[in-house]
Amino acid sequence: MTQNVGVSFPALRAEHLFKHYGLLRAVNDVSLTVGVGETVALLGPSGCGKSTVLRCVAGLERPDEGRVEVGGRDVTALPPEARHVGLVFQDYALFPHLRVLGNVAYGPRMRGASRAEAEGRAREALALVGLEDLAGRRPHELSGGQAQRVALARAVATGSPLLLLDEPLSNLDEQLRARLRSDLRELFQRVKAGVLLVTHDQREALAVADRVAVMRSGRLVQVGEVPEVFAHPASAWVAAFLGHANILPCGNGTARLVSEEAVRLGEGDLLPVTARQATDTGTEVTALHPLGPLTLHLSAREAAGLEGDRLRLRVEEARVLTLPDDREVPA
Repeated sequence: MTQNVGVSFPALRAEHLFKHYGLLRAVNDVSLTVGVGETVALLGPSGCGKSTVLRCVAGLERPDEGRVEVGGRDVTALPPEARHVGLVFQDYALFPHLRVLGNVAYGPRMRGASRAEAEGRAREALALVGLEDLAGRRPHELSGGQAQRVALARAVATGSPLLLLDEPLSNLDEQLRARLRSDLRELFQRVKAGVLLVTHDQREALAVADRVAVMRSGRLVQVGEVPEVFAHPASAWVAAFLGHANILPCGNGTARLVSEEAVRLGEGDLLPVTARQATDTGTEVTALHPLGPLTLHLSAREAAGLEGDRLRLRVEEARVLTLPDDREVPA
């Protein structure tokens, strides 16, 4: 087979994947591309099929239909060890009998590297995640955050063109997750591999990914660059899942999305405030607007603008989105 000089292949191209479990269609015609050096978050609620997509890409499941290419190579029929992907699981899956260095060197060794070469690559990967000093520890001697970094280093050490991460931060407490989100983005930028990150956490996708693919009931319902998808969700269900609060039904199968960017505080009419609640970052209030009740998060400075039980605000109608209201469609 002759190589096409100058042709650049994506890290991943998955085309028309289907996967059934009995009568359940877990993955329904999913096509997805991850570019070299790009991070794509496959985002959706529990049970939507996103982990099944990842398992089909990794070779841990065989799709009923469809094709998987890694770096331009058709791997659809290959076992996991022949696909040249790096895997990070939710539980990290470190080998308890191996020290950290042995865990990280395992992938290169399985791909034919000498012990010295594998350990050299393992030390480089540990340095990337800031754990070069822990090479001699056992997995049970690591904190949750350290174990997560070792699992990442093990995936990176393989030199794979594609890294697959399945809910990599879900077992960590929120404070540690917040700190590691920025670390993940920096690491991915340095590694230059394509990354497919499966997550149910919108903040994780926003912080880490270049593009996001939103999944519902086995299908992709929106794919695009992260800021675009969050600012312009394709439907009311996507908007609600992404955390938008003010989605107001307006009939004929549509809804209005009043984003925070559409609200101008301190301008316009004084509107009644029917509820207020203190939060860690300020005050949450509900104001009665002609479009419908609006839930707003006010900073301490903005909350100072409350006039008794009234709040002055104006909605920029041009920035209100009208979306198909698919929230009641059976999942």
